Amino acid sequence: MGPAPTKRSLSPARQRLVELMQEINFGRIEGLTVLDGEPVFDPAPRVFREIRFGAENAAHPARDRNNFPLKKEHIELFDQLDRERSATVEQLIVNNGLPRRMTVADGDRVG
Repeated sequence: MGPAPTKRSLSPARQRLVELMQEINFGRIEGLTVLDGEPVFDPAPRVFREIRFGAENAAHPARDRNNFPLKKEHIELFDQLDRERSATVEQLIVNNGLPRRMTVADGDRVG
């Protein structure tokens, strides 16, 4: 087993998705188009941030880091996008800057 993939090893679109999840920190992304396994940001997905009272609501601290090893949740998300290839992610739940759950409409394939 080789070294863990890093943020820098991702395509620019996947890096942007990681950064968006870190910016949200807690919340969800809705209506994210995926073409050929890559997230597409035109049209822009809807982004919802969860505001937690009595807690820190800023972006995840890793947001400002240029490179870091990907967490297993990132790897699982991108593996799933590779399997889906072209679809609309109806909802991607983000918790502590990491993807936690994803809903894809089976009958809503793009392309």
